[in-house]
Amino acid sequence: METSVSLLCLPCAGASATMYLRWRRLLPLWIRIVPVELPGRGSRLAESPVQDFDSLVAQLCAEQAEAMRGEFAIFGHSMGALLAYGMACRLRSTGRALPVALLASGAAAPSRRDPGRFADKTDDASLIADLRKQGGTPEEVFASAELMRITLDVLGADYRVCEGFRYAGEAPLPMPVHVFAGRDDDIEAERIYAWSAEAGGAFSLDWFGGGHFFIRQQETAFLAALSQRLGKVVARDRHASHALA
Repeated sequence: METSVSLLCLPCAGASATMYLRWRRLLPLWIRIVPVELPGRGSRLAESPVQDFDSLVAQLCAEQAEAMRGEFAIFGHSMGALLAYGMACRLRSTGRALPVALLASGAAAPSRRDPGRFADKTDDASLIADLRKQGGTPEEVFASAELMRITLDVLGADYRVCEGFRYAGEAPLPMPVHVFAGRDDDIEAERIYAWSAEAGGAFSLDWFGGGHFFIRQQETAFLAALSQRLGKVVARDRHASHALA
């Protein structure tokens, strides 16, 4: 493709956006990966985590204004998918430029989330059990008291962000919504299919072998599907623009 598309990538709960850095060498050059780091982790470790969903979404939309110039899409995995949805809704409500597509991975639809899911995840033992169940956390984190403390503090804050989300039942987003899911994840299929109600444009759902972190377990196949879905959206948009010119 002649020009690049910025792909803002939002991390899952407890994680840093550095989880997406390797994609820069695995995806086509026309996809410009923009890892969106959240306060309290990675390069922003010195900052306090934001624990309110709406506040975090508003902050991210302000911070990423430069990255959202020109053509861009927003991707998120798990909690990141919820934040990506929140950002798309906020951009629409504030009259800002919209992403060419919303790409959501490993997450129930906003209308089908279980707000009680995080109610009992308040102590270290339950948070550690959740990390073990989900997979995806390196063993060196569990082996280091310091890394474990940082991870648990961030995870607890992120769970409060998720718990504070309230579905407003807004009109479908005026853009394609592409969803990716793992067949062995513990999210029921109908809660993932419900993303279709948020799509004002095209909708797709790609399934992969593996659990919640199928994006790592099936990385090659997943990234191929991601680039294919995004490529079709961009090609369609550019064709429409040329037709109107």
